[in-house]
Amino acid sequence: MPTVLFSAPYMIPILDRFRPVFDKFGIELIVPHVEERLEEEELLTFAGQFDGVICGDDPFSRRVIKSCLPRLKVISKWGTGIDSIDRAACDEFGVMVGNTPNAFTLAVADSVLGYMLIFARKHLWMDQAMKKGVWEKIPGRSLSECILGVIGVGNIGKAVLQRAKPFQMTLLGNDILEIEADFIKETGVEMVPLEELLSRSDFVSVNCDLNPTSRHLINADALSIMKSDAILINTARGPIVDESALAEALEKRNIGGAALDVYETEPLPQESPLRSFGNVLLAPHNANSSPAAWENVHWNTIRNLLDGLGIAYDTSERGEII
Repeated sequence: MPTVLFSAPYMIPILDRFRPVFDKFGIELIVPHVEERLEEEELLTFAGQFDGVICGDDPFSRRVIKSCLPRLKVISKWGTGIDSIDRAACDEFGVMVGNTPNAFTLAVADSVLGYMLIFARKHLWMDQAMKKGVWEKIPGRSLSECILGVIGVGNIGKAVLQRAKPFQMTLLGNDILEIEADFIKETGVEMVPLEELLSRSDFVSVNCDLNPTSRHLINADALSIMKSDAILINTARGPIVDESALAEALEKRNIGGAALDVYETEPLPQESPLRSFGNVLLAPHNANSSPAAWENVHWNTIRNLLDGLGIAYDTSERGEII
């Protein structure tokens, strides 16, 4: 009878919905208390007790993976990003890694567009002033007057650019991979070096993966290149942005503001200086919020687990396991 560590925070509150599936296949569950994620030392306390895991952003480092052998067969990640999992170690030790690619593209791209509209049209700040009894016409601008730079033209980056095109924005892109000619023709995006993108853009949207080359990609040097009224938007991964450098740039008014959904440490520490800026919009890693997307990810995460455990199953027309 296989045992599974169940630590995905989005699924734990509705675990009773899925218990019949685990019961059907004779899977026992270990369900720890999870706020945002389990830390490495917490994972080690369960080492050797489970054959598979359904997790969120738990740090499955090489140390953790080795400690979980030989039982561990599969790590099924809820969501898309697997930067918290040492993929090389999994490949070396034969541990399957499952995820749901392209799961939150539409929701995250919508979030980026929403942030741009808020900053361009100043709705939030006019609302705050009005509720304080202040009648002030805060100047805004049309998105058609703005340049959008997208760092990372993958699924989400492409969706952001496609949403921005109808607003007649000038579009810039940067990626380490060559982007399809058809997409460039469709959107009119100009692929440029990172430095050029940063220096020309009114909005800079970070949509690349987190990897050794992108960690602190947006650092003090990068921020110094940006326009003094430019807005940085990060809905990708927190460590891509050096938060200390960002706070300093905001303090010195070197950039115009920021919208952040992800952080170097999550939850964002109470003492973070980013909480003190009126020109910074903060969200609790929630740009992926979408009932339809979440439902798809719930079931795909379970399917990936069953595949990794070598359990055969059938699915209904809705994709649920029967």
